[in-house]
Amino acid sequence: GNCLTGDEFSKMSDEKAADASRELNILSRAKPLDKLRLVRLLKEKGEVVAVTGDGTNDAPALNYANVGLSMGKTGTAVAKEASDIVILDDSFTSVVNAVMWGRSLYQNIQKFILFQITINVAALGIALLGPFIGVKLPFTVTQMLWVNLIMDTFAALALSTEPPRKSVMDKPPRDPQSFIITKTMAANIFTVAFLFLAFLVGLLVYIQKDGAISDYELSVFFTLFVLLQFWNIFNAKCLDQP
Repeated sequence: GNCLTGDEFSKMSDEKAADASRELNILSRAKPLDKLRLVRLLKEKGEVVAVTGDGTNDAPALNYANVGLSMGKTGTAVAKEASDIVILDDSFTSVVNAVMWGRSLYQNIQKFILFQITINVAALGIALLGPFIGVKLPFTVTQMLWVNLIMDTFAALALSTEPPRKSVMDKPPRDPQSFIITKTMAANIFTVAFLFLAFLVGLLVYIQKDGAISDYELSVFFTLFVLLQFWNIFNAKCLDQP
């Protein structure tokens, strides 16, 4: 059942063909409708299907697949138009590289989200709790803008431009419907943000134990907050690494 011809496949019922498609390795002498049927049955089973092709007869399957990849050198104009990606050098190695780059880019976006939300939760928590512990403005407006414009901008560039790693290919494909913030990320965000918040609130209580808080003390408090976020960058950078 691992090797079928197009005629054998077309004579099967949809139920049998769907079961066979899970273990099918070779579908030889397939007609365009056979290719399209195979893609449709796999998608109905919940599979994410990629199709490579270069001819006009591949166009229906290329168009219906989740990702259609046509050959840039030998592919026809119809195949290129029906596909999502054109492989310029006609090399299947480029397909593997494209998957590696795509997974790495998605992971880089997750790293930035992890960093960004952690720092925002900590900053908002301090801004909300500050007045209750006697500090009207733990952070000034200028300081908050500095954090958003300087730290978040350059941190986003640093995390989003990390080069791809081959280790991302060792992981199984993710669910296309899954939320970009995973359970591990959510636990990391709230755990680290709570630790930051507990430390910073304790620091605010300590520096105003004499009943007053100076601009110098608030500057030291802001500097420590920034240093914590530098540590948070490295924490986010290590997301999903062993």
